[in-house]
Amino acid sequence: MSSFRDQLLPHLLESFDGLKPIPVEQPSYIKDHRQRLRARFMGGGPTAMPDYELLELVLFRAIPRRDVKPLAHALMTRFGDFNRVISAPEARLRDLEGVGDAVVVELKIVEAAAQRMARAKVLKTHVVSSWDALIDYCHTAMAHRETEQFRVLYLDRKNVLIADEEQGKGTVDHVPVYPREVAKRALELNASALILVHNHPSGDPTPSAADIDMTAQIARACDALGIDLHDHLIIGKSTELSFKSEGFL
Repeated sequence: MSSFRDQLLPHLLESFDGLKPIPVEQPSYIKDHRQRLRARFMGGGPTAMPDYELLELVLFRAIPRRDVKPLAHALMTRFGDFNRVISAPEARLRDLEGVGDAVVVELKIVEAAAQRMARAKVLKTHVVSSWDALIDYCHTAMAHRETEQFRVLYLDRKNVLIADEEQGKGTVDHVPVYPREVAKRALELNASALILVHNHPSGDPTPSAADIDMTAQIARACDALGIDLHDHLIIGKSTELSFKSEGFL
């Protein structure tokens, strides 16, 4: 004998057929808050807003019907500032309650856009005359990473940037670098000069003994091939160090 539930279910399904979901409205206080933030941003720009409010604006798209202020504050507390939030590793972002796929995607879109805009200012340009833009790009791409990253900027005979390539990722205080691979790639690209760049997650750009030794090895490899090593930049949180300026090259 069929159960009452089994008899009733077809009738229920038939009665629900064709019904549209009822839209859930935002609570008025959330809607008003979002409108105020957007108006302030459009009127005064990002400088008119603290980091956590700028982060709220980013989170609005990811979480359309919930108050995102607590999550913005939690992200700021965990990572420290806006830049470190958007550049935080996905796994660490997901460790925080309330961060799902939508939030991760929005944050990473902002990070990618910032890096692409900064990179566009230096790619295919004369590096020496665009040095400040190059430094800005390096800070945007690397200053807020939690692990070391090593990249090489390859230049042509006119010191125009022709390639920007990541050579390796490491731990919080070390990244493996292979001088022969750096030189080999320069030959493949027909590069005439290099600029080495890596970050120090500690924020202090002071070179270690390993940094100095690795740079000397790459300099010797480049010299043997007739390739100029213009500089090695170490990117800290708010400043950078130039091997050339400091007399290491």
